[in-house]
Amino acid sequence: MASPGTGDGRADPLAGHPDELRPLSDALVAAVLASRGYSVQTDPAGDLVGRWADSLIWFLRPGTAGELLQVRTVAAPSFGIEYVPALHAFCNAWNHDHLWPKAFVHVEDDGRARVCGEVITDLEHGVTPHQLDRLLHCGIVTGCQLAAEVAGLPGGVVT
Repeated sequence: MASPGTGDGRADPLAGHPDELRPLSDALVAAVLASRGYSVQTDPAGDLVGRWADSLIWFLRPGTAGELLQVRTVAAPSFGIEYVPALHAFCNAWNHDHLWPKAFVHVEDDGRARVCGEVITDLEHGVTPHQLDRLLHCGIVTGCQLAAEVAGLPGGVVT
């Protein structure tokens, strides 16, 4: 799908010259995702989140000024705590063989483990809609690749 072009309204985050750097904002992220036909919602914490297949992908903006773009995938299957060593081995192998996303194991409060992936980019100086489109696409596609591999691991349960 083509990258976003210029919008036609002043309130439109995509309006303006396509090569103009803009500050990273949730509105810009949502507009670029919408231009690809993706649907995202705002969760109770105020973060953007969407569903791709069975997995959730968050679009976070950490940093003192919200200048970092973090695309975090949480793979759908959860695993019993006894699978954590195997999940660590999987993540180490993934990280050795792939640049994106960085894979890691997260143990939830209920004792279930999940594999997560994240792509992080510093956009302190701004970003064009086209650049943001490419970064988001990279985070989504590679996150989905990770989630598909995790779905094939033994012991996973999708709830």
